[in-house]
Amino acid sequence: MKKADIGVALYLLAAVIFLIVPINSTLLDVMLALNISIALIVLFNTLFVKEVLDMSFFPTLLLFTTIFRISLNVSSTRLILTTGAPGNVVETFGSFVGGGDMIVGAVVFIILIIIQFVVINKGSERVAEVSARFTLDAMPGKQMAIDADLNTGAITETQARERRNKIQEEASFFGSMDGATKYVKGDATAGLIITFVNLIGGTAMGMMRGGLDFSEAIQRYGLLTMGDGLCSQIPSLLISLSTGILVTKASKNADFSNILVKQLFGIPKALYLVGGSLIFLGAVTPLNVVLFAALGAAFIVAGRMVDKNIGIENIEEEVSQAETEAEEIRKPENVVSLLQVDPIELEFGYGIIPLADVNQGGDLLDRVVMIRRQIALELGTVVPIIRLRDNIQLNPNQYIIKIKGIQVTEGEILFDHYMAMNPGYVEEEITGIPTFEPSFHLPAIWITESQRERAESLGYTVVDPPSIIATHLTEVIRSHIAELLTRQDVQNLVNNLKESNPVLVDELVPKLLGLGEIQKVLQNLLSEGISIRDLLTIFETLADHAPATRDTDVLTEYARQSLKRAISSKYFPANETTSVITVDPKIEQEIMGSVKQTEQGAYLTLDPERTKAIMASVEEEVAKLENMGKPAIIMTSPIVRMYFKKLTEDYFKDLTVLSYNEVESNVELQSVGMVTI
Repeated sequence: MKKADIGVALYLLAAVIFLIVPINSTLLDVMLALNISIALIVLFNTLFVKEVLDMSFFPTLLLFTTIFRISLNVSSTRLILTTGAPGNVVETFGSFVGGGDMIVGAVVFIILIIIQFVVINKGSERVAEVSARFTLDAMPGKQMAIDADLNTGAITETQARERRNKIQEEASFFGSMDGATKYVKGDATAGLIITFVNLIGGTAMGMMRGGLDFSEAIQRYGLLTMGDGLCSQIPSLLISLSTGILVTKASKNADFSNILVKQLFGIPKALYLVGGSLIFLGAVTPLNVVLFAALGAAFIVAGRMVDKNIGIENIEEEVSQAETEAEEIRKPENVVSLLQVDPIELEFGYGIIPLADVNQGGDLLDRVVMIRRQIALELGTVVPIIRLRDNIQLNPNQYIIKIKGIQVTEGEILFDHYMAMNPGYVEEEITGIPTFEPSFHLPAIWITESQRERAESLGYTVVDPPSIIATHLTEVIRSHIAELLTRQDVQNLVNNLKESNPVLVDELVPKLLGLGEIQKVLQNLLSEGISIRDLLTIFETLADHAPATRDTDVLTEYARQSLKRAISSKYFPANETTSVITVDPKIEQEIMGSVKQTEQGAYLTLDPERTKAIMASVEEEVAKLENMGKPAIIMTSPIVRMYFKKLTEDYFKDLTVLSYNEVESNVELQSVGMVTI
């Protein structure tokens, strides 16, 4: 055990022993002196601590000191009643602090009780209660602010985690303080009751067993009782004062004493006015003119000194600022930070800043947080930090989206306007500024706030500017999520899976597949919009088939087939017959016959004219489905799927190609066309 553990254990053990075992007056003097010392240590620690969480165990400390103080009360009461000689400390408090008179001691004791119970305890209890309530109410807002700083790159993941822990610690601390103030309040009440009982019991003992008359007994035992009460209540008062200081500290990270003195005596005008007022009172009233004039002059001199120091500080600050600026100019430029490339960036003109500024009511940062959450749930991968930056080189209402430092798309919005889109069945037109929706390039109209309600009643889909930007950003991330998946991301996914399935991970990585090969399989799945959230199923499939082949394209097909339930629910609505396009078996054989296997992977050697003819047929059949208002889905045999997808992806970006092994048996399909030549 550590020395600190032994010390705390002995402190609590002593409190329990003193409640049971009688102690002599000498040991009681030592313990009372120790009690006063601990109270002073607590007081000065709370005064000079820079942050309240530096005394996060203060509620527990209150409980420890309270039980120790009560145990000493019991011990001193036992000595007063049995021997009438409770020791030097109690007798000194009764005779010296109480003035040697029981009535004076009683009055001083009652005043201490009133100060502690009515003034300090009452205020501390209320402040602790309000602080706990406000801290808990502010937690969601603080959490959102941390997420916003994290998304803008202002802080790192580690710093965000530290801030979240600090918020939770603050909530726990103030919640505990709300309850711990009841200890001090109860201690004051107990002290009053113990003193009253001691007075009655001591007087009775003096009269019945000491042979004293009533006046002698109450004088002698009353002094001892008041001394006992005072030497208990003074440390209790110090602890109460410490509690009040700790819960009322406004600055969470500052030198309390310096700030307090600076705020109280930091304005020269106030000191001049106070000094003049004191001199005036001494001159025109019967008050002691020497005292008030001297004190007034002292305040005026102090004000003059503060005024002079402020001037010196201003000059030093200007000089320091100038030196800092000069040093920045002379310092060689650090270009290392310029080499960093952000995975995703959203840059916008100054006209869009209000949408991203929380202080102006903007919620774009919150939407970015939700985008990352949405992609994680939908595709099972973590989106990198999205940097938001204003760019004065852009048009005021323009924004651009960059992937790895390269612009991939852009858009423009009209601030204080809404975008209305006709879903296809609205016949009545509304007036506005024609435009195109940036995500899917659909025709739309910019309308004003006054037109919004009417447009919605007509059936138009109406969205606000932040939603437009968020939707556009989401679609860009979806389309590029495969290339954003790094080896480090894959390693993080592997580590997470290893916590629950260590045997599987140890079997697969790196014995059967390397991290880069697993990354390639996951990228293949993400590139076609297949979620990798069910990583356990994917890894089980890879472990089953990796001993036979390390071709990542083939392994991807096996993984897709094991995820057929997810694929079916994504593309085929339940209890509905889905229209699809099939591929002529002759074309499938032709494609397979043109596949050439190399060490770098398989590729197609299909004749360009044949490829062109196949694509023409695909275009014709896809048009049929689009005219029917249905998504374009082509079904192939399992062995052909990945080659047919490679063949068509340069011509049809959003074409869905599935194999029959990727469809659940209960799904009903209807072929409405066939790709043939």
